[in-house]
Amino acid sequence: MKILKWLVIIVVIIIAIPLIAALFIKKDYEVGREIVINKPKQEVYEYTKYLKNQNDFSKWAGLDPHMKKNFTGTDGTPGFISAWESDSSDVGAGEQEIMAMKDGEKIDYEIRFKKPFESTASAYMTFSPAGTDQTKVKWVFYGTMPYPMNLMTVMMNMDETIGNDLDTGLKNLKGIMEKK
Repeated sequence: MKILKWLVIIVVIIIAIPLIAALFIKKDYEVGREIVINKPKQEVYEYTKYLKNQNDFSKWAGLDPHMKKNFTGTDGTPGFISAWESDSSDVGAGEQEIMAMKDGEKIDYEIRFKKPFESTASAYMTFSPAGTDQTKVKWVFYGTMPYPMNLMTVMMNMDETIGNDLDTGLKNLKGIMEKK
């Protein structure tokens, strides 16, 4: 009986420590990367504003070549939705919507994940001159992880994980744009 009592105490402590720690871990995260593309700002913006074009440069779009895709609305305008569904647990299901645009300067997105877990995040891309016929593109992904899910921000280095994917996407975008 004494062993069982100690076993229960140990299990409670093992569960309680992470839950208590999660109370002190920030819930908000923001990860961003940028790249300079050797093309004029408006040209880069005009290509990037079409959400369907992310299928050509985003790392995430290439994770499952057999994923089902569905589009709603007019691409390149606020309200356009690109939805995906995959049997791969790395891809899952969800949708991305263009929320707002400032011509030649910024595009705001909302990403709604449905599988393997439900969550919502936001992203944006900005475009600024970086020299003669050069554009600095910044891609930022941000959101809030509710308690106790915010523990994942410690166990999974969000800056490294998401940041590496953003880097890959931006390098792909640069390659596409500079071949045009």
